[in-house]
Amino acid sequence: MKLKKILLASTLMSSASFGALADDIKIGVSIAQFDDNFLALVRQAMQDKVAELEGVDAQFEDAKADVGQQLQQVESFVNQKLDVIILNPVDTQAVTPIIKRAADAGIPLVFVNRRPEVELPEGMAFVGSDSKVAGKLQMEYIAEQLGGKGNVAILMGELSNEATRDRTRGVEEVAALYPEINIIAKETGKFARKEGIDVTNNWLLSGYEIDAIAANNDEMAIGAIMALGKNRLAEVIIGGVDATPDALAFVDRGMLDVTVFQDARGQGAAAVETAYKLAKGEAVEQNVMIPYELVTADNYQLYVGRN
Repeated sequence: MKLKKILLASTLMSSASFGALADDIKIGVSIAQFDDNFLALVRQAMQDKVAELEGVDAQFEDAKADVGQQLQQVESFVNQKLDVIILNPVDTQAVTPIIKRAADAGIPLVFVNRRPEVELPEGMAFVGSDSKVAGKLQMEYIAEQLGGKGNVAILMGELSNEATRDRTRGVEEVAALYPEINIIAKETGKFARKEGIDVTNNWLLSGYEIDAIAANNDEMAIGAIMALGKNRLAEVIIGGVDATPDALAFVDRGMLDVTVFQDARGQGAAAVETAYKLAKGEAVEQNVMIPYELVTADNYQLYVGRN
């Protein structure tokens, strides 16, 4: 029996640069922030997928939006000699030390939801969606509802996040196609409802005449809705991204005009599947892309319960 295990390990190591050496697979998962609503959905999907797989165990850690803490968590995973790491990065531009540490230890690494802004080496993969597409889908709908003219404000997410940059870029590229659409303000709301309220209130107090708000995620869009109040809301088009359960409830009430479905279950499950295959020494796609889908009052019921 011992000889068979040694032969199996030898086969896995010869077929790939990374691979688990034991029958049971142990996964270390570091999430940027547990209390982020969408990331909580991704985490739940990962936990569900782990429960489905026989001989797989996962350890989940909250980086609490701290790059240093996330690096320490990866260091701990390495020291525990876990078979594979799944990372939802705090800062998509600060992942090089994490990649190096995992590569040096010979541990495969899967990024989920937030795309690292570096080229990934062999034995590593990204599972997520094209953030620029989300911004484009959102703004195309907003532009149509505006009739091709009006003032748009952008609520941006965390400035350290590639999704913030790419979703904002998508909004701006579509807006640039309309000479009479003006982006009059853009400010970070840190992907949070409270900050969405605060930023929108500041815009209103500053006297901005806003016809639409394009938010990088649903939580900030909901914050904008709360800041505007019932009377002002009737005059402003609001867009979000994610199609979270809370957001769909606001669409149902006629308060959120558009969101873009980001498949939390699909991302979470695919991240675990990809990690599982890498740990077993199997080949995987380096970029596993889950498509975005436009959600409006006309079709939102199709998305209830999907996240």
